[in-house]
Amino acid sequence: MKIVSIKIKNYRVFESLEIKNIPAFCVIIGANGTGKSTLFDIFGFLRDALKNNIRQALQVRGGFNEVITRGKEKENIEIELKFRMEILDIERLVTYKLIVGQEKRRPIIKREILRYKRGEYGSPYHFLDFQKGKGYAITNEEDFKSDEELEREEQNLESSDILAIKGLGQFQRFKAANAFRSLIENWHISDFHISDARGSKDALYAEHLSPTGDNIAIVAQYIYQEHPEIFKQVIKRMQERIPGISKVEAKNTEDGRLILKFQDRAFKDPFIDRYVSDGTMKMFAYLILLFDPKPHPLLCVEEPENQLYPTLLIELAEEFSSYASRGGQVFVSTHSPDFLNAVPLESIFWLKKEQGITTIAKASEHEMLRNLVQAGDLPGYLWSQGWFEGVAP
Repeated sequence: MKIVSIKIKNYRVFESLEIKNIPAFCVIIGANGTGKSTLFDIFGFLRDALKNNIRQALQVRGGFNEVITRGKEKENIEIELKFRMEILDIERLVTYKLIVGQEKRRPIIKREILRYKRGEYGSPYHFLDFQKGKGYAITNEEDFKSDEELEREEQNLESSDILAIKGLGQFQRFKAANAFRSLIENWHISDFHISDARGSKDALYAEHLSPTGDNIAIVAQYIYQEHPEIFKQVIKRMQERIPGISKVEAKNTEDGRLILKFQDRAFKDPFIDRYVSDGTMKMFAYLILLFDPKPHPLLCVEEPENQLYPTLLIELAEEFSSYASRGGQVFVSTHSPDFLNAVPLESIFWLKKEQGITTIAKASEHEMLRNLVQAGDLPGYLWSQGWFEGVAP
């Protein structure tokens, strides 16, 4: 399952933005304020809307008028994702479109569409189509042969601010809606905080690393116990990336809590996590995330270079690329020239803001960027443009 294009209209700095031919490993660069965080927030917005509703997803972002592009308050917010996914044992190009507006100062979903082609030719079928809380979904995706054989199930949602895929996506008979709901629920938007990851934690249960990383000890213990071969790969990578580290384990404390301990070859006794470097903690967290036994279909990571030594960034870029090659998809934003030097040309996208509106270019399709990357001069150019603010050359 892989996103291949994104269209955004009137979402903060994105008055009209389209990203085409998105690779499995996608790296976003740009000066501060060009919209790197906003791009990732699109995924967070959809996830929050699915979990709750459109109104709440907007409220946590300041409300409709704070999210919509300045000067476009009377228009709509539009988001369109195209992604490849397997439906009925065939890989298909699926389009999901969401249009959000206001009526009587209340945000509503004006249109929600999920469509794809059944065959190689012809127009795509709308397998889900809702307007203002009313619409239909196709129930016989598997066996219809013509428009006349489509079986539409009409539905009225409880409210016009609820996503149709939230409810209908729970049912297997709505194949496309079910698959897309699962995609959104399982993508991971990292908001890792070193302070949250350190210290003892209640010995609860978790299979996946949380966005903040506050359950890293619990997840490490789960992988160690349930997937020992995978845990061995994580430790092997740690030994390769962090010289001296020979062992990492999650230990139970006397009061029934868990704490991470790191063994350095130079010392007899292991260190608890509060005494290891930020870089060591962060690299271990990324490895736990990247070697998840049930990997996320999509990872979004902002500025992974923070707290990491420059020499580790090349290796981290390799880990992200490897994750993508195994079937996942990774979006990363960065200000680091060291990280950027390890990224293939076709993975780099450049955000640029002019007169308050952001545009995007793909490095491999933009002559100046392509020449800079091929000559190894892109980081130097970005330094000269002030794109690595706060980072010493």
